[in-house]
Amino acid sequence: MRRVWGPAAALGSCPPTDVLVRRGLMISLRNVEKYYEHGPSKTWVLRRINAEIREGEFVSIMGPSGAGKSTLLHVIGMHDASWTGEYVLDGNPIHKLSRKDRMEVQKRLIGFVFQSYHLLDSLTVYENLDIPLSYRNIKKQERDSIVCDTLDRFHIVGKKDLYPNQLSGGQQQLVAVARAQVANPKIILADEPTGNLHSSQAKEIMELFRKLNQEDGITIVQVTHSELNASYGNRVIEIVDGWISAEGTTTAAAAAPEPGSVPC
Repeated sequence: MRRVWGPAAALGSCPPTDVLVRRGLMISLRNVEKYYEHGPSKTWVLRRINAEIREGEFVSIMGPSGAGKSTLLHVIGMHDASWTGEYVLDGNPIHKLSRKDRMEVQKRLIGFVFQSYHLLDSLTVYENLDIPLSYRNIKKQERDSIVCDTLDRFHIVGKKDLYPNQLSGGQQQLVAVARAQVANPKIILADEPTGNLHSSQAKEIMELFRKLNQEDGITIVQVTHSELNASYGNRVIEIVDGWISAEGTTTAAAAAPEPGSVPC
């Protein structure tokens, strides 16, 4: 079953079009399944998940509570290793890799944004942004330069010496998005990124995701209950009871101009 999701009437700039077709495959899932054992019985969380996400797409995973959305996101993010099937990420066969090698791929390719921010309370904004870089083989002087550029880009230079508890929820999530992007990942995974924000803060965060997707080419996969949030992206994958029940483009993507047409 394929659908067109909305609302997306007027979200500003033109969405990506056929350029996505020419880009490489970022995520490939084949017969991915996960269950929990309770004695002799099993509770299935994911069933026969088959999906592909191309480089540069902005995909939303939707569905009712308990459907398996966040579980699938954590499988993609390699926070969860207890699943079966085949998973290839940017050419890396994750299902064949050791835990150590998986973590290396995760560190190199993926940035994370969580509903509850997950900033380190004992560190300043500056130090929170430095943490992902410190895990990589980057010299201190270069890390300082990257952090300063990121602070400037996200307009949070004035917050660099503050601690998370001195920031509003929207400011904390802005720092969290900056932290996800600071190491220049190919993919950002976001789990209900606006769930704790009021509408104006949520709009700011979603506009930022769209900018990172369209200007930086970062592939974004978000879990959301919000059709408005989903309409910022290109495509929706809907999950019900652990199964993919529907896939489709968003209204904005469906309205994209045909190849060769005059851009808006």
